[in-house]
Amino acid sequence: MRVSIVGAGVAGMTCAVEFAERGIPTEVFEQAANFGPHSCSWYAGGMLAPWCECDHSADLVATFGEQSVEWWKQRVPTLVQQGSLVVAHGRHFSELVALSRRTSRYEWLDAGGISELEPSLANRFPKGLFFKDEAHIDPREALRCLADRFISHGGRIHFGVTSTARSDGDHLVVDCTGRAAREALPELRGVKGEMLVLRSREISLNRPVRLLDPRVPAYIVPRPNGVFMVGATMIESDELSRVTARSVLELLSAACSLHPAFAEAEILEMGSQVRPAFPDNMPRIAWRSDRIYINGFFRHGFLLAPAFAQMAADAVLTGEPCAQVAYENHA
Repeated sequence: MRVSIVGAGVAGMTCAVEFAERGIPTEVFEQAANFGPHSCSWYAGGMLAPWCECDHSADLVATFGEQSVEWWKQRVPTLVQQGSLVVAHGRHFSELVALSRRTSRYEWLDAGGISELEPSLANRFPKGLFFKDEAHIDPREALRCLADRFISHGGRIHFGVTSTARSDGDHLVVDCTGRAAREALPELRGVKGEMLVLRSREISLNRPVRLLDPRVPAYIVPRPNGVFMVGATMIESDELSRVTARSVLELLSAACSLHPAFAEAEILEMGSQVRPAFPDNMPRIAWRSDRIYINGFFRHGFLLAPAFAQMAADAVLTGEPCAQVAYENHA
């Protein structure tokens, strides 16, 4: 067997690595000239937070997300596993309570516990939830790590190439092209996400911090050298456009609500992309006569892609699909 992966986002690259590591000759075809802003993966937060994300998704997110955290730990040496912190201002304490009832693997912290974890947030929040087993990665660095690992296992990446290959005999085509696959996957919809990258020398965070707010929830993910990614909006839209003034205002307001010093931060980057999602916001593996589609990761690309890559490889090599995943077989 040989495999062609179409699309070099996180879904495509995790699949490529998974097949290559199992000794299957694999190539990746990406129509863009390189990794970059054409891909949802470029603007991701990189939070590997399966228990935080149970707030928004099915319990399977926690199961598959935990599996993916272990996958990333073995392949990205710069992964940081210092947990996730979720906070809310006193008037929104009910949001924390509601989250605690929908998830697991956390501990309650008081103001002293929050200060011990994140000194920059001392005396700013009375209560918080700490998910000690969660982790985060830099998505752009992670894609480069995957590319290096894939090539080291004999894989080849073809940038600037539009593939029209079809599965035939011992040649399998795996389509990981996101919204571009809507003709074959008509249930896909777009969910626009916008983000900011800030730099501040006045604040230091050791882990992603989520601020619960019923109007504008947000997360802040630390990067090296005083850089922070602030995200992300969720707008039901298929239209890819620039970041709006309203979104910039909301994201900056959320960051300043976490800590006022963000008002003096330098804006390094603003970006937006449209994520592919199915009606239930869970990914699917869809089998067609000409190729396999792995798609619909919504806001969980880095969190769930490794688990789905493993399940796809298992299904292809053993003929036994995972019973917990939505498979479509229209072959």
